[in-house]
Amino acid sequence: MFDRPYPQFGDVREKIPAPGEVKVQNPSAEQKREKASADGEQIREMESEDVVSESRLIGLCIEAASQSRDSIEKWRRQRRTLQRMPSHLAEALLHRLLRRRLLNPSLLEVFKFSVEKIDLRGESSVDAEWMAYIGGFRRLCSLNVADCHKITNCALWPITGEVDLSRCLKFTDSGLKHLISMQTLEKLYISETGVTAGGIALVSSLANLSVLDLGGLPVTDLMLSSLQVLTKLQYLDLWGSKISNKGAADLVVFPKLSFLNIAWTDVTTVPNLPSIACLNMSNCTVHSMFERMDDRAPLRKLIVSGATFANASEAFLFIETSFLSFLDVSRSSLSSFCFLSCMKALEHLDLSFTMMGDDSVQLIACIGANLRNLNLSNTKVSSSGVSILAGQVPKLENISLSHTLVDDIAISYIIMMPSVKILNLSNTHVKGLIWSDCKQVWEFSLASLQSLNNLKILDLDGTQVEDEVLCPLSQLQALNELSLKGTRFTDSSLDSLSSVPNLIHLSIGDTVLTNGGLNSFKPPATLKLLDLRGCWLLTEDTILLFHKNHPQIEVKHELMHISPSDQNALTRSSPSQKPQKQQKLPESQSRSRSKEETVIDQRWKYSREELLALEHSALTLDFSSKMHLG
Repeated sequence: MFDRPYPQFGDVREKIPAPGEVKVQNPSAEQKREKASADGEQIREMESEDVVSESRLIGLCIEAASQSRDSIEKWRRQRRTLQRMPSHLAEALLHRLLRRRLLNPSLLEVFKFSVEKIDLRGESSVDAEWMAYIGGFRRLCSLNVADCHKITNCALWPITGEVDLSRCLKFTDSGLKHLISMQTLEKLYISETGVTAGGIALVSSLANLSVLDLGGLPVTDLMLSSLQVLTKLQYLDLWGSKISNKGAADLVVFPKLSFLNIAWTDVTTVPNLPSIACLNMSNCTVHSMFERMDDRAPLRKLIVSGATFANASEAFLFIETSFLSFLDVSRSSLSSFCFLSCMKALEHLDLSFTMMGDDSVQLIACIGANLRNLNLSNTKVSSSGVSILAGQVPKLENISLSHTLVDDIAISYIIMMPSVKILNLSNTHVKGLIWSDCKQVWEFSLASLQSLNNLKILDLDGTQVEDEVLCPLSQLQALNELSLKGTRFTDSSLDSLSSVPNLIHLSIGDTVLTNGGLNSFKPPATLKLLDLRGCWLLTEDTILLFHKNHPQIEVKHELMHISPSDQNALTRSSPSQKPQKQQKLPESQSRSRSKEETVIDQRWKYSREELLALEHSALTLDFSSKMHLG
């Protein structure tokens, strides 16, 4: 769908909240790699999130201050003003400059008296020079340099509070010896670094740690026992480590532990942990979560994605379900879902890539009173199963039926879920037409979506919808994001989309949109992003002309990427650009990812004669438009 899709289940890399708050995350090895690579793609979309909400005036000031290098020089001379700037405003300005590639090491100096938190994750240019300037920050209490691969042991400076060095491969035991001198450290993230078992043992001297991420490091049962002195730990990440049930038994010595990630380990049974609120056992072989009925933990989030269950009934037997609001069993071996019947407090349920079928949907309906997010993608659920949910999930806001057997009939039941804001029907049998027995005519099935007053995001990627059935979309008043990638979308559909009143993001990639169609497109006034990737008939000149006529819209295409925030530097595809080095994944993960990332050539839908006609039509329209402009 879009580069920034609707919230996914088991989202990762959230930091632990203040003591007493519940932590929610799922940082498996593959997901962290995907997250790291996706950060670069999402940079421009994150810009809007940096603007502080105090007032529109503040947002305009930050925008003006980060507009160009000339504007920077004007206020750079006013260092005293910046020194008195509140930290949250200084941080918003700093990160805006960073994402616009206007920040350099020497410019960091003007922020040294105001900034308390710096997030530089994924910035390839960050090196020892950057760190030297950051070392002079007087109020710095949080530094995130995850995925900054130029960071070395000698680049670190004393800091209080929080340090994130995840995936900084040059950070080793020597750097950790320097870190342990910072006795005030409370949060330390060193997953997938060069730290060895010997370095892990040094962490035990950081007595104030409440958060410790050792994901992907060679932590053994013996190493884990050496960390027992860290009695303040609330968050412990051990995914991919070498611990077993023997080491897991020692976890009871952490009385405040509320978050535990032991995904991709040999742990099969977790002891009773009195404070545990979030548990991740993804890709483990699960025998039992907890060991007895008495003194059960107030578990709120459970992630067992990809897990193998010996006996599902026994595995969930000792869980206190009255608090459980988040459950992810996607890609697991479960074939029976009877355990769901007692989970009345669930708000988030991910059953994607499981054996869930229509015969088990009634179990979801029975606990649907509080459900807000339901993922049934890649299951055996059909329109009949969706009918069982109708009227049973009054609070449901996000439903994914991607890659299921549902068709247009399902839409007539989905409209009986009044709170739905996000609807994913991608790669289903939806055509946009449904037969009316009463009227004995074909009707537009998408027209009924008008009754969903809160529908903001609609994904119809890979469906069989054609031009004429898209007309009702113009009546969806709340719709902000629409994706039609890989459909039979052509130029004539653009008229309908021009009338969608509040559309912000539109994705029509992998379609046969022509130069003439794009030239004649009158986008809604609210449109901010147009994704044209995979529209192989478009030319560079046509995309540039569209940008010239609509400079406020960000445009994505293989030929170029144009952002309103970067008017003077168009990002174009070039054979000379060096591809980013990809980390080697296990063979099974590589096969899975390559399958997901396969680009579908839309030309297979057409005969050779039709393709030649389309190409000739596109060239003719392009020539005509140039003559007209000339």
